[in-house]
Amino acid sequence: MNELSRIDTLKGVGEKTASLFLKIKVSTIGELLDYYPRTYDVYEDSILISEIEEGKIVTVTGAIFGRIQVSGNKNMQITSLLLKDISGTLKVIWYRMPFLRTTLSRGGMLTLRGKVTHKKNGIVMEQPEIFYPAHTYEEKKGTLQPVYSLTTGLTNNLIKKAMIQAMEIIDEDGEFLPEELRKKYQLETYEQSRRNIHFPKTKASFINARHRLVFEEFLMFVLSLRMQKEKEEKYQNQFVFHPQPLVDTFIKNLPFELTSAQKKVWNEIKKDMSSEHMMSRLVQGDVGSGKTMVAFLAMLYASLNGYQSALMAPTEVLARQHYETITKLLIEYHLPLKIQLLTGSMTAKEKRESYSKIETGSVDLIVGTHALIQEKVHYKNLALVITDEQHRFGVQQRELLAGKGSMPHILVMSATPIPRTLGIILYGDLDISIIDELPQNRLPIKNCVVDTGYRNTAYKFMAAQISQGRQCYVICPMVEESEHLEVENVTDYTELLREHFPSSIKVACLHGKMKQVEKEKLMDAFGKNEIQILVSTTVIEVGIDVPNATVMLIENAERFGLAQLHQLRGRVGRGKHQSYCIFMSAAKSKETKERLEILNKSNDGFFIASEDLRLRGPGDLFGIRQSGLMNFKLGDVFQDAQILKDASDAAQEIQQEDTRLTTEKYKKLAKYIEKNISEYFLEKTL
Repeated sequence: MNELSRIDTLKGVGEKTASLFLKIKVSTIGELLDYYPRTYDVYEDSILISEIEEGKIVTVTGAIFGRIQVSGNKNMQITSLLLKDISGTLKVIWYRMPFLRTTLSRGGMLTLRGKVTHKKNGIVMEQPEIFYPAHTYEEKKGTLQPVYSLTTGLTNNLIKKAMIQAMEIIDEDGEFLPEELRKKYQLETYEQSRRNIHFPKTKASFINARHRLVFEEFLMFVLSLRMQKEKEEKYQNQFVFHPQPLVDTFIKNLPFELTSAQKKVWNEIKKDMSSEHMMSRLVQGDVGSGKTMVAFLAMLYASLNGYQSALMAPTEVLARQHYETITKLLIEYHLPLKIQLLTGSMTAKEKRESYSKIETGSVDLIVGTHALIQEKVHYKNLALVITDEQHRFGVQQRELLAGKGSMPHILVMSATPIPRTLGIILYGDLDISIIDELPQNRLPIKNCVVDTGYRNTAYKFMAAQISQGRQCYVICPMVEESEHLEVENVTDYTELLREHFPSSIKVACLHGKMKQVEKEKLMDAFGKNEIQILVSTTVIEVGIDVPNATVMLIENAERFGLAQLHQLRGRVGRGKHQSYCIFMSAAKSKETKERLEILNKSNDGFFIASEDLRLRGPGDLFGIRQSGLMNFKLGDVFQDAQILKDASDAAQEIQQEDTRLTTEKYKKLAKYIEKNISEYFLEKTL
């Protein structure tokens, strides 16, 4: 057996279990080793009862105060007691464990570890693990147990058992990083990192393993980007662009003046499209900075020069929205061009008609979803592809388009504000343009950071806005990465709001468990004001533009990164009405208040991103993945910014020494990159 062996070669993994592993994309032992825990059960020091935070798993030590009570009926007996320490008293309950009344003695000291939730009469610890006498907890203190993302039928215990076996056959010869590189950046070996990420004996061993794996992940990504950049520089510009006075006339006739940042970026794009090599440019701009107008100018420029241009959106609702906006501009400004929509939900007949128009060149501008790069689509002379960051092009997509004709110019639009230093590394295969100012007619969003005691006031404010014809978003966090919990969380909150608001106010919920068609239908209804309050998880982060939505209430705001909160806030403030964002937080810590205060004071995404980077530091490394920027397995580009910079420096050193990685020293590294390159360009960037 080795890392390439099938998962069912492990003891206890039969055909049925192997099919469950396949659902989490694990078919070999090597893939199992790369299936990292999403978090860890950490047995930490006891804290005082007064320091307990709702929603967290904590350990407390104290004396049993008063009598231990058993209530309920035969089917559901509830055992409860009060635990007291020098700082306060905590109510504790267990279900179906009446025997505790006799095994635990009144006044005895014990240690309890469990989750604290909020009930009607205050906070309660439910079903905690018991350490009695209290000193027995010392044996477990400091240990970490892996917690994996699961699928129905696959338990955490099953994955752990398989992983223990996999540990015995880790390929000791699997190391692909040269020894001098590991020493310079203080990295563990391939074998050590795999063992310690799954079963760390201490926090320090986990941190060291994670450091190596995040460095490795970032290094693969940066090297892949640099290699792609080199490859793309060889693509010559096949298209001839001449100045188009009609574009200048269109800009002059707009009812507003482009910002100086928009003008600067537009000139950079125009210069790129007329240069020797194909364009690969990222336009980074805050929500509402006018990126779409710049994108339209590029499409207009390409189409007036006789070429086709395509705009790819992440959702059908957004694609239709872009289609309607551009159609309106073409009609209003008498532009002699034709536009075509292409999405996956169109009928077979509609698709055939679209394919025919695109292939014959009877349409100039094409707007759609991923359907734009499907096999059946053939362009007559595609010169420009504009994509949202959700659809950042990977190697395979570029090759697909190249196979349909000449390699087109690529323009990537991103509303994710990240500091320029990180941007240069993350988008190393793209030239970067930044639109760093908002149009003058935009009203700044009014923000407030409040505690949960403000909730009813927030609801009254929402009702007042709805009475004026406006709409509201409510964002609930995904408490854990379990999709099942996410659904419960949002649906429960939706029911609560339906009970609170009159039936005339329609409340609906949106979550990641829904099918895409359901999501599209719901967002479309919200866009038409058929729904007044939309309760959602962060799936709304990149979504429909609803100018009529003026209130964003974010529950448990402390659970999100600042950059993500800013992205969510960007769903409002898109129309002519004054908009508001309410950040509600249950956390009482000084650090949380300081973080949220930055959002309260500023609407500048780039400033917020820099502050986010400054404040996060090494932080809490367990189950982080907060930024939502690029789908790395372990790395978080904000929290691990220093590792990203180190990996970028290492990539530069490697390429200066051996550009193509052909020497003996880098052969294994080259092989590893080749094996993972499609993963790094597709999964990480789509």
